[in-house]
Amino acid sequence: MEKEKLLLFYLFFVLVIGVKVKGSHHHHHHNHNRLGEQKLFVFGDSYADTGNLRKLDSRSWKEPYGITFPGKPSGRWSDGRVLTDYLAAFLGIRSPIAYKWRKMGPKPLRYGMNFAYGGTGVFDTLISAPNLTTQIDLFQQMIQEGVFTKNDVDSSMALVSVVGNDYSTYQVRNGTLQGLQSFIKSLINQLALDLKRLTDIGVKKMAITGLQPLGCLPSDNNMASLQQCNETLNQASSFHNLLLREAVAEMNKNNEGLKITILDLYQAFISILQSPANRGKSKFENPLKPCCEGINSNYECGSIDENGKWMYTVCEKPDSSFFWDTVHPSQQGWNAVAASLQSTFNSL
Repeated sequence: MEKEKLLLFYLFFVLVIGVKVKGSHHHHHHNHNRLGEQKLFVFGDSYADTGNLRKLDSRSWKEPYGITFPGKPSGRWSDGRVLTDYLAAFLGIRSPIAYKWRKMGPKPLRYGMNFAYGGTGVFDTLISAPNLTTQIDLFQQMIQEGVFTKNDVDSSMALVSVVGNDYSTYQVRNGTLQGLQSFIKSLINQLALDLKRLTDIGVKKMAITGLQPLGCLPSDNNMASLQQCNETLNQASSFHNLLLREAVAEMNKNNEGLKITILDLYQAFISILQSPANRGKSKFENPLKPCCEGINSNYECGSIDENGKWMYTVCEKPDSSFFWDTVHPSQQGWNAVAASLQSTFNSL
């Protein structure tokens, strides 16, 4: 059954992407009736970014990123598609254009816009790119300039992806996870203010990511030779998700017509990475081992030395790895996550 679902989802995905690329008028017409021209506005970090970071600065624009789709680096932190692409496909639209390309003329704007920047967080992180508050400022500015109308916003949906850059920044700045609980509280408070701003702007439907199990990221569990997850970090993720659920429930209760849905990445990741049932039939042979990684701890996926030599290795079959690099799922990983979130997508 699970397999059939995956296949159906995959077929649907291929159809939407395939048909949209060819621009079949008939198919578009069909979607138009079903959903109206729904737009997707995307905020957050690398799990959702489709190319906002500067080409010069970001590994997401270097090989081997993008080898599966579109066949070359596209600024996505994966070998292929990311969460945004799967959600857009589910809504029956093309992935919204990255904010960076907004001057490309009116046509690309019809699917919404992606304001997400890899490496950013709710607060400022270690990279200098717009945090969540600033991303919402950019959105608001475009509405004030009349690029998007009130009607566009009314019928739209927002995806907010916040997956832990604030916490890695906290760790680097403090050298320890001491005091993390009160930091998580302040982060959720700020996140709630950001969501409130989106509702004030007029967004009525939102999907926000719960925090994935941070302790299962290859970057954080190297100590255990990629065999098990770091429970301390996973507990922090669970605490974040608990407070997030409370904040979202509160907002949904107090705002008529508002619907914020949590995409439970924690459960989705865990069910794929740890479920004994999946062990046998999972196509991810060693799910905690990334496909692309630096040759040693000084290098990362995509690193090259001063002579242009590759300082990383890439596995033979990216689609048999859940993780693409030490932080981000592969396209096949996202495909499995999207399948696991299918019922949540349906409720959107």
